[in-house]
Amino acid sequence: MSGQPTTPISGLSAVPRPPGRDLVLIAVGVVAVSTSAPLIAATAASGLAIAFWRSALGALFTAPVVLVRRWTELRSMDRRLVLVSAAAGALLAAHFATWVPSLTYTSVASSTALVATQPLWAALIAQARGQHVPRRAWLGMAVAFAGVLAITGVDFAVSTEALFGDILALVGAVFAAAYVTVGAEARQHLSTGSYTLVCYTVCGLVLLPVALVAGVQLTGFAAITWWQILALTVIAQLLGHTVLNSVLRTTSPTVLSLAILFEMPGATIIAAIAIGQLPPAGVIPAAALLLVGIALVVFGQGRDVPPSIPAE
Repeated sequence: MSGQPTTPISGLSAVPRPPGRDLVLIAVGVVAVSTSAPLIAATAASGLAIAFWRSALGALFTAPVVLVRRWTELRSMDRRLVLVSAAAGALLAAHFATWVPSLTYTSVASSTALVATQPLWAALIAQARGQHVPRRAWLGMAVAFAGVLAITGVDFAVSTEALFGDILALVGAVFAAAYVTVGAEARQHLSTGSYTLVCYTVCGLVLLPVALVAGVQLTGFAAITWWQILALTVIAQLLGHTVLNSVLRTTSPTVLSLAILFEMPGATIIAAIAIGQLPPAGVIPAAALLLVGIALVVFGQGRDVPPSIPAE
């Protein structure tokens, strides 16, 4: 992801239309990441166990290709680059440790909508670091936070457990934004494969002792559970992220960030069809308001803003 300064854009007409091939790839990537939340909600394992195994399997599947093709690059990493990449991996672990368990308590629709607030927190982090955040982005944040309040209000009326899940999803979004911000420096010097391998490895190493201390069951699952964890890793994590990262070479990050907002309705539809989960009626309009606000933030920050490719 680019760490270059962003340039405000005047509107939708300023964003270039992606090539037709990229539109197909973006659609495939969005559908792939949209399977993540429904698969987690359907998996009969602890959220921490799911988070650990998807990280460990992600590293395992990535390692052979990266070690063969990028061994020289990995060996040449200096101490600072190693520390920055490791810090990004630890933040990714914190994201997984909060967002994945959120799906135990709240609906797929609420969780995916709230974790999509990642660009809002990234903008606030940028502001705290002294970077300029345009007025339009602040307007988008105000609209989005109104959507957050509406979603949490609806879920609080349902149960305190649903509200707790909402809070976990929001905290997961904050960690995702921090992960993207910290990892931006490493991404300037490392290939996607090398960076991904380091992050997934560190993420798994951080989550393992956390899961063990928490007394979480990590083995002995039914065959269907292992297949669901495998599908989560291969489809959402590897296929989805690989495809979305690949189109960054030829497509505006703004277009990609906006396209990724379709993950929430996609995940909601998949959850309704596959596991029969329907969100509370009030969540849908509240989530729509939230996504409009996020879109304003993305537009307000400019066409070169790093895309909010979902970590989940």
